[in-house]
Amino acid sequence: MKSITVVIPNYNGMKFLQGCLDSLREQSDRDFETVMIDNGSTDESVAFVRSGYPEVKIRAYHRNTGFCGAVNAGIKLSESPFVLLLNNDVVCDPDMVKELRRAITEREDTFSCCAKLIGLYDPTKLDDAGDYYSAMGWAFARGKGQSSSLYDREEKVFACCAAAAIYRRDILDRIGLFDERHFAYLEDIDIGYRAQIYGYSNRYIPSAIVYHAGSGTSGSRHNAFKVKLAARNSVWLIHKNMPRWQVVLNAPLLGAGFLIKWVYFCRKKLGREYLSGLSEGFKGLPRIPGAPAGHTGAYLSIQLQLWKNCFLRAEDALRGKLS
Repeated sequence: MKSITVVIPNYNGMKFLQGCLDSLREQSDRDFETVMIDNGSTDESVAFVRSGYPEVKIRAYHRNTGFCGAVNAGIKLSESPFVLLLNNDVVCDPDMVKELRRAITEREDTFSCCAKLIGLYDPTKLDDAGDYYSAMGWAFARGKGQSSSLYDREEKVFACCAAAAIYRRDILDRIGLFDERHFAYLEDIDIGYRAQIYGYSNRYIPSAIVYHAGSGTSGSRHNAFKVKLAARNSVWLIHKNMPRWQVVLNAPLLGAGFLIKWVYFCRKKLGREYLSGLSEGFKGLPRIPGAPAGHTGAYLSIQLQLWKNCFLRAEDALRGKLS
């Protein structure tokens, strides 16, 4: 049995798969197996991988189960102590697996470690240097659009971007897998948030480099489908991870955050979709479990991060404009 299982969710990703899978063949650390979960692709992805990459295990579905359903299926298929999630629209540096393995095995309380994501089409720009979440209800990719020479220090982050991140199976067994009700979007923030509630940490590893096309499946940074789902999931994310006292404490900032986002998406002609997603999120709350009881110390520690991350978001945005 390999010690790492690389899980690649795929939906019509034919144009990216060769670059992704070739880069896995060139890894300096070969102690891993690769599983591709196909979500009903119609572009010959499955046939291409079966014929050209026999080392890749494939499970093909007839429908789109979403990112969450696909990665959970891959996790359940594997038995290795670590699971490395990888988007199909990436090309990995040869030491990516090696560096993520090193990092996650150094500290037993580490739940996940994420790679440094650099633009595939513009390697001078960062795509993600760790994911953050603020008291305004905003999730953001630190460093996005900034110089790829920045953020070169290993450090804790709020959550790991699941486009290229490694996770401990034993902690997944304790806190649960990705929430399939999300389908896609904010699921990685949610699981990283949940891990912190249970006392675990997430880390950013800049020596693990991955080149990311971005929006390889959805097709664009902003579209009606993505905006609606992300808005819905943002409501569920708060409900599942903040106890009621924390929701009340953050209510003014959360309200301001929702309003600012609505104005932003109105300018993108997606305001209606954003409100529709919020409405769907609130209507679905009776079916969604709330934040786990207890863990008071963890909630207080997270609250300090949520406030701090409001300032970090502003600082990050300013740095992006100046770079």
